[in-house]
This record gives sequence, structure tokens and C-alpha cells, in this order.
Amino acid sequence: MPKSTKVNFTNGRINEFSCPAGTKASFYWDAGVPGLGVRATAGSRSYIFQGSLPGDNNKFRITLGATGALTLEAARDMARDLAAKVAQGIDPRQEKKEQAAAAEAAKAQETQNAVTLAEAWPVYLEARKGKWSQRHYEDHVKLIDPGGRKAKSKGKGKTIKPGALAALRPMKLSDINDAAVRTWLTKEVTTRATQAGLAFRLLKAFLNWCSDHPDYKDAVDTGACGRRVRKDVLPSAKPKDDCLQKEQLKTWFAGVRKLDNRVASAYLQALLLTGARRSELASLLWENVDFQWRSITIHDKVEGERTIPLPPYLAALIYPLPRSFKTKDGVVKSPFVFASPTAAAGFLQDPRRLHTRACKAAGIKGLTLHGLRRSFGTLSEWVECPVGVVAQIQGHKPSAIAEKHYRRRPLDLLRLWHVKIEGWILEQSGIQQPAEDAELGKLRAVK
Repeated sequence: MPKSTKVNFTNGRINEFSCPAGTKASFYWDAGVPGLGVRATAGSRSYIFQGSLPGDNNKFRITLGATGALTLEAARDMARDLAAKVAQGIDPRQEKKEQAAAAEAAKAQETQNAVTLAEAWPVYLEARKGKWSQRHYEDHVKLIDPGGRKAKSKGKGKTIKPGALAALRPMKLSDINDAAVRTWLTKEVTTRATQAGLAFRLLKAFLNWCSDHPDYKDAVDTGACGRRVRKDVLPSAKPKDDCLQKEQLKTWFAGVRKLDNRVASAYLQALLLTGARRSELASLLWENVDFQWRSITIHDKVEGERTIPLPPYLAALIYPLPRSFKTKDGVVKSPFVFASPTAAAGFLQDPRRLHTRACKAAGIKGLTLHGLRRSFGTLSEWVECPVGVVAQIQGHKPSAIAEKHYRRRPLDLLRLWHVKIEGWILEQSGIQQPAEDAELGKLRAVK
């Protein structure tokens, strides 16, 4: 058993306390301050405090520190303080744990507060990119790009400009508040309002994501991109209404069909004749085009994928497109219908320049690529096509109870209307729509 002795502590006596051979520890207790003791083991001596809570006969011990590190008076003050707490029913052990937890929490909070937007943004992209389209992911990358380096393929000597969010890169998440966002957004709006609006929306989504992330949730202010900031700083969004008129179809087709890039020409015509989103059509795969059963399967951002008809003119338009390209490494096959051997993704990325050229030749101003999607929906009304049919072809979410739960139109029914829409558009353009059965027979024979 450990030896225990009670004496009046002095510095000289404490230096003489020892642990006899054959024992693990000896305990010496101060006669002057209840609860204060010295534990002596082989080669060391430490001040300790021993006590018990009111109503609890189980005693506990707390190590105060080595006798060489604490003075006797300091040890006595600590013991008196602990004795006073114990008398009040305060457990010093639990208090120490709580203080350690508070210190750890404060350290964690300090670490969170030190994280910058540049550090957290890549984590956000990695966590979310599986749920985004390629275009949406690239928007996030470009907006945070610090710029300042030479572009690889955008012209000699051209320098990449910083993205709209680049100014916020060095800022700590904890510093991105209403005032900081307002200052940043006000400056960005003056030079690039559209990009600033997109950056604001993406930043808001990012902060909302951070609010659920254990490493960032205590550092972010989700109100930093509030409605008031948007209303005060961003210009009011005007609904887009660019759309081809019936009388413009002939000149638009003439301009697009004269483009020297036949893949881009076919792509632009396909956008108008399917009403598809630009990115989902650009990445269309040959394996998802069925010339025999006249259908196209498109990766849909709403439903995952959707199958739509392949009307005769569109089938004849895309069938002869090149399926392989000559490169320095030889002939390379492409899985994409609208392939681009110079694009990193392997398919058309941004044919806006070519479309602008075709529109200029046709005397049409302000028509965007998304305007072609809008044109399909609008022009389809000339053949009195049911709205639900158009929505299903374009990949819009059903907007009524009947459409959501009671309308599942088969491909044949969609084809009936899609062929009518294509035929009417071509008629206005002065283009002969191929005979459906005869054309498909030719395609089957070739295949």
C-alpha cells in the first residue's frame, strides 16, 4: 500500500519527500491546507489535491503540477480554490473537461474562420460536380479563376481575365457578409452585369451549402447574399424574348446552311428542329441515335434522359456527319454526333460566333442559341400542336396535374406532331421535307 503522511509543508521538507524502496508511491499531506498533498514516486514529486463532493464519500485526486514547477504558495492557493469549489458542489474534473472542450471549440472556430473562399470553393465543386452538367461545372471554375495567365487556344498573346468571383478569393468565409458582397457586386455590375448576376447566384448557393458542412457551417453568413442586396445592386432581370418569326425562317436557314462548318450548321438546325437545350444536344452520342426507329435519346437535366422523335429532315441532316477525324496520331473515331476534334470535350463547345455570322447575313439581330429553343416552342403553335407534346419533346417539367400524372405520350404520338412541326418550319423556309418512309428506307439500306 502507498505510504501516507501528514505534516506541515515547508520547501525544505518537500525536497526531502521520497518513495521508499518496494513502494509505488508515498503521499504526504499538508497540515495547513486541507486536501493539498505531495505524491512522491521514484524520481519525481508532484502537488496533488484530494477531495470529495458533498454527499459523496468517494474521494478523487487531481494533479496540480510538479513540485519543481510550482511554488508551495501557488500550490496552496490552487488547493484552496479547488476546496472552495468542491464545497459548492462543483466537480473540478468536469469543469476541466468543459474548459478543454470550450478551448477545442474555440480553436476549431478559429480554424473555420481562417478558411478562405479560394480554399473552400474547390471542396464545394468536388462535392457537387456529380450533380451538375458539364457547363454548370465549368461556370463555377471560370468564375473563380484568378486569370492573369496566357490563354492556350484563344489567340496569340491573349490573357485570361479574372472571373467575376476572383476578387473574393482571398477573403475569409467569415468576412463574406452583406457589406462585403454589396461592395464586390456593385463594382462587378458596372463592367459585366450578366456575369455578376450569375456569380451572385452561384455564391449564394455555395454559402447555403457551407451552412450544412461541418467544417464551414459556423463561419458563413447565409444572409450575405440576401434579397435586399440583389434588389439594390443587380439590375432587374428582363425576360428574354428572342425568337425567330415565321417570315425570318427562310433567311435564317439560308444563312446557317451556307456556313463552311457543316457540323456547326447541322447542330444549329437541330437546335431549332428539336427545341433541345444547347448543351444536351451538343453532347449527343451516335449510339443514342436510332435511324431505324427514328428516335434520339438525350441526356436530360430534369429527368436524366428523354427519348424524342427523329423527323426525316433532321435524320438526313445528321446521318452524313463525319464519325472520324484525321489527327497527327492517325484516324480517330468520335462518339459524338456534333464532334469537334479541336475541343477538349470532343464536341462543339461554343458555336455562337458562327451563329452570329449566319444571323448577320440573314439580317436577324439579337437571336441567341437559347432563342432557337424558344422558337421551336413558339412556332409549333402554327400547327396547333398540343402544349404537352411540345413540352415533352423539349424536356420541360409537366406544369399541370393531368400532365404530371395522366399523360405519358408514346414515341409514335410525339413523332406524328414532331414531323408536322418540322414540315411546317421547312415549308416556310422553302425547303422540301424528305418523304418519311422513302428517306428512312435509304438510311436503313446505307446502314
